[in-house]
Amino acid sequence: MSTSARFALIVLAALLSACASHAPPSAPVVRSPTFNASQAFSPVADDVLFRALGLVGTPYRWGGNTPDTGFDCSGLIAYVYRDVAGIALPRSTREMISMQAQSVGKNALQTGDLIFFATNGGSQVSHAGIYVGEGRFVHAPATGGTVKLDSLSKAYWQKAYLSAKRVLPPEHLARNP
Repeated sequence: MSTSARFALIVLAALLSACASHAPPSAPVVRSPTFNASQAFSPVADDVLFRALGLVGTPYRWGGNTPDTGFDCSGLIAYVYRDVAGIALPRSTREMISMQAQSVGKNALQTGDLIFFATNGGSQVSHAGIYVGEGRFVHAPATGGTVKLDSLSKAYWQKAYLSAKRVLPPEHLARNP
């Protein structure tokens, strides 16, 4: 199956799962996950991908951090990681970019990585999203908008891109071509 067909199938499955009648049970919150690169592969990154894609269309709300109230960018990220992976992340993009987590080069992004932008110009972080593969990311962009799937190849995001962090342990990364 081609990569494009695989991604389309994942997006379709995520959209269909968003129609479920009740929310999945919450995972326990883990404050300080320990990462051990020698452990076996786990599909947590795919779970992050599905959950993030399933929230596409949720209204933007500054300070929002649940599907019911809407999301801002950091609220979306914190919700997805807490809900799916049991990882408690800081609430603001400034705290997230300062976390002691592995920095990742733009050419080495994997599903589940956090990506950071300076949308106000300069070098101060002001926006973040969740990388979902194939140059795409999910984010809550602005007042009046909704959570959306976007492309890093757009000139706007190319110019605003700052860095990326990997918060999922290596054994939880998806194998992303």
